[in-house]
Parts: sequence; structure tokens; C-alpha cells
Amino acid sequence: MSTAMNFGSKSFKPRPPDKGAFPLDHFGECKAFKEKFMICLRENSFDNSKCRLQSKDYLECRMDNQLMAKEPLEKLGFRDLMDPLPGPAKTDCKP
Repeated sequence: MSTAMNFGSKSFKPRPPDKGAFPLDHFGECKAFKEKFMICLRENSFDNSKCRLQSKDYLECRMDNQLMAKEPLEKLGFRDLMDPLPGPAKTDCKP
């Protein structure tokens, strides 16, 4: 009598991550941005909501150096940190 189970009925099919793999920063092109982000996290008890600007800068560096695919920052959740589009200046209407 065999006690071996048949695991061949279902096979695992690996699939790539949704955003794809991106290379490590072997040459330290974005190391300064990463360090600023990590310092911010440590100083803020790892509350990443307080370090969003540093996170945005780090991701921009990675995209600029082809260490990750270019994505619109709005799609990465940084819409509120984007520079406002140039347009008519808002004036304060005080009598």
C-alpha cells in the first residue's frame, strides 16, 4: 500500500508581479533619496504618511534612472503632492 499522495492534479503556475520586477540600485544612484526616506521613517515611528514627500522623491529618482518603469505620480498616489499647473494666479479679494 502506498502512502504517497498525488499532488500532480493541481500545478502551481508562477506569474510575474503586477507592476513587474525592477532592478536593484547596484550603483547607488538613488541611495541618498532612500536614506532620507529611511531617516524620515525612523524619526516618525515608521508612519509612512509623514514621509510621503521623501517617498515621492525616491520613486522619481528610480524612474529617472530606469530602475523602475515610468508611472504617472498620480497613479502612484501622489496627486496631492504634484506641482500645480501654471494658470491664473489666485488673488485674495479683500476690500
